[in-house]
Amino acid sequence: MMRSISTRLAVWYALAATVTLACLFVVGYQLLESYLIHGLDLLNTSEFEQLRARLGPDYRTLSLDVVNQRIRTTTEYASVLFYFDVNIPKRGTVFYSANLRGRAIPDVPKKHRYEASIPGIGPLRVAEFILPPYDVTIATSSAQVLKVMDGYVGVCAGLLVAGLAVSTLIGFALSRVALRPVRLIRETANRIRSDNLSERIPVSGVRDEISELARLLNQMFDRLESSFKQVRRFAAEASHELKTPLSLIRLQAEKLLVTGNLSPAHEDALQMQLEELARLNRIIEELLFLSRAEARAITLQLKPQDPSRFLHAFAQDARVLAEHHGRTFVLACHGEGLVAFEAQRIRQVLLNLLANAVDASPHEGAITLRSSFSAGMWRVSVEDQGPGVPPSERERIFERFVRLGDSGSGERGSGLGLPICRSIIELHYGRIWAEGAIGGGLKVLFEMPATGLLPTGTAASAEVAEEPAATDIA
Repeated sequence: MMRSISTRLAVWYALAATVTLACLFVVGYQLLESYLIHGLDLLNTSEFEQLRARLGPDYRTLSLDVVNQRIRTTTEYASVLFYFDVNIPKRGTVFYSANLRGRAIPDVPKKHRYEASIPGIGPLRVAEFILPPYDVTIATSSAQVLKVMDGYVGVCAGLLVAGLAVSTLIGFALSRVALRPVRLIRETANRIRSDNLSERIPVSGVRDEISELARLLNQMFDRLESSFKQVRRFAAEASHELKTPLSLIRLQAEKLLVTGNLSPAHEDALQMQLEELARLNRIIEELLFLSRAEARAITLQLKPQDPSRFLHAFAQDARVLAEHHGRTFVLACHGEGLVAFEAQRIRQVLLNLLANAVDASPHEGAITLRSSFSAGMWRVSVEDQGPGVPPSERERIFERFVRLGDSGSGERGSGLGLPICRSIIELHYGRIWAEGAIGGGLKVLFEMPATGLLPTGTAASAEVAEEPAATDIA
């Protein structure tokens, strides 16, 4: 099924042009054939007039022998072009030309001009004239007319094929010209993202359907930009405004713990409130980070470096964290190359993935971190030996506030860890996804382009405000 409007327009144009040309050829065939047959009829009529003049006005008084002799004299020189058959009704043939070879010209009742064919002679155009008491039938060969028409059909067939090819090329050219504004709209709309909502589709001065569509899309982008600005303003202002009262509440609670004369039950309740306040503050920071990341308001200091050295340094902390929770950590690095990344952010991603793997893995389970280079891409995977995630849920775990199962550590995650990982990887022009691991566990992978494959202008100098928590579990 064709999906390109340009292709469909080109095909429709080619078909319309070809069908129109074919109709013209059919009409031309009919007109040409009619014209040529009319020419044969005129030849037959001219020959009859010459025959009648030869017989003279007194032909009725002549004997049949004299009539036969005059007709023969007249037709001898024309025997190359014409065939003659003269008869008297109810009496039979009086004369027929020698080139008929003893055959009679076929008679079609009630028709004076018609087509006929005689074996050995071929197709004929026949005209019948009344010269009382004689019926004079004159025929001339129509073989040349048939050859001309066959040649016409061959020429028309060739022209149709050529016309189809040429009209297809012209159709593609015209469709590209006609759809250029549509392609411009598509390219501009594709560039308009959450971090580039101010760009608009150019609108030509011509008042047509496409310019009206561009105006409507620009109006829609205006509304979207306004909505995005309101959402971003709300997220930024809400997170900023919430920090102050949360800080005051935390300070008051800490003061009560230090100076207040509280019972053990009240101290435990107050300690739980402090933990919840810290968790709420962390969620606010993470939401602000995600909002800024989606708006492309966060830029990174990307520096080409050896990921193998970075991973070996990370493995020291990862091994300690895994052993503290009764798990083992394995690092496997393959391949060499340079990758432009910000070490602090990638470390944040790996810590999130490691924390998730620790919570999902059973006691004394193994967590494997693998790194490899392939086709100019740096690929990293973190694999656990836990229960895994159903295939239908592997994409959902990267959505906000999605938590599958209970945390083995007893700590409640915010459900923002993996969304933050995805945002960080996308800021590095990479992608992250989840697969099933051998033995039923979960493998989370991300890949980033090696140095030299990054888009131009990736290095930036904007600073990120406050670091969100690194070990939240999705």
